[in-house]
Amino acid sequence: MKKTFFALSILFSALFMAHQASAQFAFGVKLGYNASKLSTNLDTISSSLTSGFHAGVFARIGKRVHLQPEVYYTMSGGTFENDGVNTANDWKQKVTVGTLDIPLLLGISLIESDVFKWRIMAGPQVSFLVNSKIEDLSLTGPIEKSSLRTTSWFIQAGTGFDILFLTLDLKYQGGLNSLIGQVTDDKGRLYPIDSNDNRFVVSLGFKIL
Repeated sequence: MKKTFFALSILFSALFMAHQASAQFAFGVKLGYNASKLSTNLDTISSSLTSGFHAGVFARIGKRVHLQPEVYYTMSGGTFENDGVNTANDWKQKVTVGTLDIPLLLGISLIESDVFKWRIMAGPQVSFLVNSKIEDLSLTGPIEKSSLRTTSWFIQAGTGFDILFLTLDLKYQGGLNSLIGQVTDDKGRLYPIDSNDNRFVVSLGFKIL
């Protein structure tokens, strides 16, 4: 509840500032596809690209130079596999996370007309862990729900296109801190996975205002 309130507070604050400044303003809903990979710094553990989705709302404040706050729910994750020499300890786990994502992007329109607009944008994003699921696909692995960080920071950058009331955004999202830090193996030993959540994001939006 606190995370949702925080997200809505940011969005409504942006709406209030837009009204006070009498800036050009747009508001809409968005949904899309994201491909994520939970990277790791250990050579003995590999991870695969995983498909997910996101849905939420966005606002755009300004004209050629604009601010774009967004709030949406994202489902993402990845599959980890231990490729160690000792096959008796080999394991494979699938990690699925649901997050409340709040990007705040600064954008610039390179081409702008009444019908078509081409934009570029970049900015930070904070994500709050809402729910998670960890599945053992072979032997029991070391990753547990308690291993997941509840708050993560990212940087987003990409480009976007507007055609009338439709918007299309193509972005890359890089993790600034690890989603999974240290884990404990079956012998009680700690070792760092240091897994960052990196994503490619494709979003289709519909302007309501």
